[in-house]
Amino acid sequence: MRAFVFRAIGMLVIACSLVAALSCARDQQLVSIQIQPTTETFGDSSTPVSANKGSNVQLRALGTYIHPPVTKDITDQVVWTSNDQEMVTVDATGLITATGNACGGTLISATVQTNHSAGNRSSSGAIITSTMQANVVCFSSSGGSGGSSFLLTVNFAPGTGSGTINSTPAGLGCATACSGTFSAGSAISLTAAPNSGSTFGSWVGCDTVSGPTCNLVLNSNRVVTVTFN
Repeated sequence: MRAFVFRAIGMLVIACSLVAALSCARDQQLVSIQIQPTTETFGDSSTPVSANKGSNVQLRALGTYIHPPVTKDITDQVVWTSNDQEMVTVDATGLITATGNACGGTLISATVQTNHSAGNRSSSGAIITSTMQANVVCFSSSGGSGGSSFLLTVNFAPGTGSGTINSTPAGLGCATACSGTFSAGSAISLTAAPNSGSTFGSWVGCDTVSGPTCNLVLNSNRVVTVTFN
């Protein structure tokens, strides 16, 4: 009888040890990324854009994991991308640099394709990404919007969706309200791109609208509004 009890206890200990080992071996999963800082601005309205060339800031990417919950620095593990390299570039280490060629706003993204878990187990994978806003202030000798240029502001109306906008010519690229200065008389096109799971809603304040594109001629300070559903 005593031998049976010892065997039962031994089997219970082995079973518990297996459960604990399996629990400990559970792989961590990346669920979100946060970029620090969330916004960065180069220059000011009294400084020529070209004078900002070479100004740089180091970004950090922080990954949030589960199993167990923890936050790690994954700056060297993400893929860094600039939405407008004519304005601001970003290298593989997350260093953003103003080019001195253009002004306005652009998005810098940090992305991970999770094809493997933290324990290097194969998985179907998912794309996890985050963005930050980089701005280069446009030059005006008066410190504001000068007589030969005007300010274009894009507002994002409250909606059920989200997205980004970009301008042609380059100068604006953002996911929240942003502004940029363009030469008087500039013909500008703003294109709205909804994020995954969202749709383009509408533009307000344009001269003409063609699908997700807002067209206007900048002969004065203008404000337009985009909505995503």
